[in-house]
Amino acid sequence: MSKQECSHPDPDLFIAPPYCKKNGNPDDDSPKDFQLPDEVSISKVEVSNPGKILQLLESLTDASTRKLEAKLNRYLKTECEAKFSFMINLHSIAEEAAVHVIQERILADKLTAQLTDEAFSAILDYQTNSLTAGATLDPKIQLLIREVVPEGTGDVVIVPVLARDRKETEAAYPVILVCIVNPTKDSGYISKIVSETFRYCLTIILNTRECEDQRRLKAECQKLLLVARKLFSHLGDLSDLLKEIMSEARRLTNAERCSLFLLDPDHMHLVAKVFDGVSPEERSTEVRIAADQGIAGHVAATGEILNIKDAYKHPLFYKGMDEATGFKTRNILCFPIRDEDSIVGVAQLCNKEGGHFDYFDEQVANAFSIYCGISIMHSLVYKKIQDAQARSRLSNELMMYHMQVSRQDVLDVTMCPSEHKMPGFSNFSFTPRKILAKESPCFVLKMMKDLGFIDSFNIKADTLARFILYVRKGYRDVPYHNWSHAFSVAHFAYLALKNFQLVEKGYFTQLEALAYFVSCLCHDIDHRGTTNSFQQQSNSVLASLYSSEGSVMERHHLSQTICTLNTEGCNFLDSLSKDDYVKCLDLIKDMILATDLASHYKIHSRQLAMAQEGYDKIKPENRFYLASLLMTCADLSDQTKDWTETKKVAQLIYAEFFAQGDLEKKMGKEPANMMDREKASIPDHQLEFLTQCCICIFRILAAVFPNAKVLVDAIKQNILCWESSKRIFNKLCVEGVTSYEVLVSEELESEVQNTLDNLND
Repeated sequence: MSKQECSHPDPDLFIAPPYCKKNGNPDDDSPKDFQLPDEVSISKVEVSNPGKILQLLESLTDASTRKLEAKLNRYLKTECEAKFSFMINLHSIAEEAAVHVIQERILADKLTAQLTDEAFSAILDYQTNSLTAGATLDPKIQLLIREVVPEGTGDVVIVPVLARDRKETEAAYPVILVCIVNPTKDSGYISKIVSETFRYCLTIILNTRECEDQRRLKAECQKLLLVARKLFSHLGDLSDLLKEIMSEARRLTNAERCSLFLLDPDHMHLVAKVFDGVSPEERSTEVRIAADQGIAGHVAATGEILNIKDAYKHPLFYKGMDEATGFKTRNILCFPIRDEDSIVGVAQLCNKEGGHFDYFDEQVANAFSIYCGISIMHSLVYKKIQDAQARSRLSNELMMYHMQVSRQDVLDVTMCPSEHKMPGFSNFSFTPRKILAKESPCFVLKMMKDLGFIDSFNIKADTLARFILYVRKGYRDVPYHNWSHAFSVAHFAYLALKNFQLVEKGYFTQLEALAYFVSCLCHDIDHRGTTNSFQQQSNSVLASLYSSEGSVMERHHLSQTICTLNTEGCNFLDSLSKDDYVKCLDLIKDMILATDLASHYKIHSRQLAMAQEGYDKIKPENRFYLASLLMTCADLSDQTKDWTETKKVAQLIYAEFFAQGDLEKKMGKEPANMMDREKASIPDHQLEFLTQCCICIFRILAAVFPNAKVLVDAIKQNILCWESSKRIFNKLCVEGVTSYEVLVSEELESEVQNTLDNLND
């Protein structure tokens, strides 16, 4: 029979000639397989009954394909005068043949047969090609039919129903095998009845089937969302998370057992964290397999899901595990677990209840694996964060133990009987480094009392004293950026507030003045004696924390300030209102960050314009520029002291610079000349710093506050001293003698002093 003779005029439907089997007579010598009859005549049969078809269509309103099948089976049984009828649903994607309904009885558990692509192709070839009598169905389909139709029931006529796929070159594909059991009508009549019925009903069947698939998919997606929520609630414990993953995997796919392997990339092993639903803690031993062996290893290597219908026939299956445990593995669904970049593990499900893992199980596994990968990686990251936090807490505890401030230390400051009077303490010419280190906390408390902070904000003296002592302990023992420098900067803040009358004349509010003083005191807390660029070049921990924001060290100083403030018994700002507290912290943040000279250079031109145009107290930006200017001036205030003090400070600064330069050399990097003890020309570097930076900054300050001119004059004096020192450096910097050795020599001190004496004369 030719293709043209077999084709139905409806473009969406093909009805192939029927397969027949006579099994009603035990003595019948016909072949045991369902086969094409010797003669089939379809075109001459007339069976059309529009009324019955309309009544059938009117009844096909169910949203369940099973209920639709029951109604179609009843109709076909009646029209073919058969004992009963049923349909075999063919799912090419899932490679499955399934019986859901026998006559009008809907099965609780469907009967299935796993098919190959060849089985589907054979049905299609039977419809599209001329075949001789004896062409047979796939053996698995025949076994499925025999499960429904036992021997001796009667004849069976099977009619393939094929649909046309409009999406892909209108190719035909088999969708249903209609089985008519023990009919009184001949096969030609039955073929015509099936053709007529499915011409009008096939679209309803297929659409309903697709709708069911979509509903199932939606339900699975909703389940996956619930699963995701469950998984992400177990991130704190990896073992609990893995148990939950396997529990949900079993539930989603109706599997009996499961195992989960995480990839150990260092040793190229798959390590079972949950095996057959039991955690390693409960098993006391973990299971390790090579990352390229077995079913799990194959999936880990290829990254492809593996659905094994018969485990014992698969070459990768290892029977020894079943023999050792007594468990019988029928089928396996093994799928990879991925993060964003790679495979992190493998999950293996065994024995689907009531059958084998199908196409939908594979889709669920693929979607589920994404949630697994994300949750596992987040759990591992979360664990690392927890470990880092724990180490940080231990470090903080250790630091706080060594930084402990005793009650007696606090009493020594608050109850100190000394008046701590120093001549000229309120003058810009005063050298704060003369103050003994053990007395400096008392002087800080004295300055804050004198500025009215304690009374204005109801600050508790013991809390403030404890804060000051903790801040002092927070500074490291580096040559320059130590507590002595912090005290000097805070002293300049005291001088500026007193001599410029910043609060009295409305330049600062009392809260801004408090923030200014505290910022100066804390602006370099926990300084490491190295620059921001060094932190970034060395990829330090601080750089990893703050490099994206800029001002690495300044942000660390701010963080340490807040940490100290939050230390028990140190929050002297707790008497402030909520709004003032928040504002004060914001001010401290801006002021500490302003001590980064890189930040200063960004706004230097605006500060200069502010001074030239006349300071306007009403403009918020002017208040910010002024606060930043005052912080920079305080930080550089050592350069406004006399030559002797300035030279001592230079010794401390270059000791730090050269120590950093030595570190950079060990790292294989070439330090800047000013940090290379072999190349640095200290007078030239100092003159460049004073003339291009310091004096420019203090001139802006003097433009706003005329009585700051004494600071500019002091810098000019130091410039002259460094100019005169160049001759000494040139004289003494012979081979083998560095400029730092000249800086600390007594000869330099006397030569420059002679220059100063001549100038004064």
